[in-house]
Amino acid sequence: MSDAFIIVSDLSFSWPDDTPVFTGLSFTVAAGRTGLVAPNGAGKSTLLKLIAGEHRPQGGGVSVEGVLGYLPQTLTISGPRSGPEPGDPTVAEVLGIAPVIAALDAIESGDASEEHFATIGNDWDIEERTRAQLDRLGLGGLAFDRSLRTLSGGQVVSLGLAAQFLKRPDVLLLDEPTNNLDLDARRRLYDVLGEWNGCLLVVSHDRALLDRMDRIAELDRGEVRFHGGNFTAYEEAVRTQQEAAERSVRSAEQELKREKRELQQARERADRRAGNAARNLKNAGLPRIFAGNMKRGAQESAGRAGQTHLARVSDARARLEEAGRAVRDDQRIALQLPGTNVPAGRTVFLGERLQARGLFTEPGVDLEIRGPERIALIGPNGAGKSTLLRMISGELEPDDGTIRRADGRVAYLSQRLDLLDVERTVAENLSAFASGMQEAERMNLLARFLFRGSRAHLPVGVLSGGERLRATLACVLCADAAPQLLLLDEPTNNLDLVSVGQLESALGAYEGAFVVVSHDERFLAEIKVGRWLELSGGRLVERGGPAGG
Repeated sequence: MSDAFIIVSDLSFSWPDDTPVFTGLSFTVAAGRTGLVAPNGAGKSTLLKLIAGEHRPQGGGVSVEGVLGYLPQTLTISGPRSGPEPGDPTVAEVLGIAPVIAALDAIESGDASEEHFATIGNDWDIEERTRAQLDRLGLGGLAFDRSLRTLSGGQVVSLGLAAQFLKRPDVLLLDEPTNNLDLDARRRLYDVLGEWNGCLLVVSHDRALLDRMDRIAELDRGEVRFHGGNFTAYEEAVRTQQEAAERSVRSAEQELKREKRELQQARERADRRAGNAARNLKNAGLPRIFAGNMKRGAQESAGRAGQTHLARVSDARARLEEAGRAVRDDQRIALQLPGTNVPAGRTVFLGERLQARGLFTEPGVDLEIRGPERIALIGPNGAGKSTLLRMISGELEPDDGTIRRADGRVAYLSQRLDLLDVERTVAENLSAFASGMQEAERMNLLARFLFRGSRAHLPVGVLSGGERLRATLACVLCADAAPQLLLLDEPTNNLDLVSVGQLESALGAYEGAFVVVSHDERFLAEIKVGRWLELSGGRLVERGGPAGG
């Protein structure tokens, strides 16, 4: 295994408005595969940019041992351009091989200038190496002069990965590399990373990828903590820690109650002793000065005892606060959605010989959905999965074929999550969808979707991706006419792991039929998909499980 590593020392970074992101952050990433996890907004992508040198820290530093490769979420092209139009790079430019290919072509044409030999260096086999790398990532046959804008989002990501591997890096940083990849492309990436030896640091919410890591690094509250093993082992460790933390909280709560009770009892005993002493002194007929000294002594003794108990209460409260900080916010959505129930076997959608935009082969696609089926619609990017969902929802009419829908609402959540009015608050949007619901009931419902207090009155436009998904689910699932057929198009794209868990919780309570397009096999397993349909080559095929699984 490589000796490459990353050292982050006392790193501090703030945004231009002085909002701190990291303060005194220190950690080391050793050789091997490390997955970096944290909620969206915690600074994962920013940390990778700092390691890659795209951001400059205000304090501390980063040391990288070896050649560095870095694939951000959004691919940008730098260096000399030879594309047909400005802003339209070629495959060769993305791969960083355009100058070498041009020099090889020039020499082959008879131009033996020294400049071309200098450009090529030791890369005489660049075409063979590049073709081998493209083949490994499912891009075999891709022309070097092809325009980037003609490629799918998944192809662009795979091309960016190939460009990084061609650098022969010792240290590789990947930021959400499986976003936009279909199942086949994801599996190819898993295989490539499994064979690669070096120091890998990958930011991802793809649990199948994270389960192939050697360790998990958790970015939490400005610190990085490492957990040996893959993501499943990390989840188990976190679950164990959570249970221990909750036990500590319960113990600390009991201790605080006991100390408060003993403080109150001590005060009551002191008051009784003081009352008894005053009566005894009066009855004893002692001189006033002597009686006063005895009274003050009793008060001071009672005061010392009270201070001791107060200190114990304070210590118990501090231990409770410390125990509470170790407990993670579960953030799970707890719902009951009986209005979404669909009787078993009831046909909610029937499409026969459907055609749209030439995507489907003759005689067209046939599809029947019965309640309460949970269907995964899988297949390569560009096969027409989103188009089929839009036809099921009624948003898009087929070019040919017939469609019948049962009575009952169909809800369609596109990848854009554009159902809500971004100018209105979460509460106002829910009011529009569920006008028959009382305000107090709506606020209780939003609290169950984790919009508590002032969070319910935020405009939808300022919400994160995960928050917007939760707000959309609240409005869709709890509308006056609850949906009996739910259509979800890549719902986990760009969601952090907490948000994916929240979506799983919400779908767990849903009692209707749903069709979900997703390449996330772990997510599909968690929501208990029972029927698998693959759309590929213009045909819709029933499968017993995930393609290739």
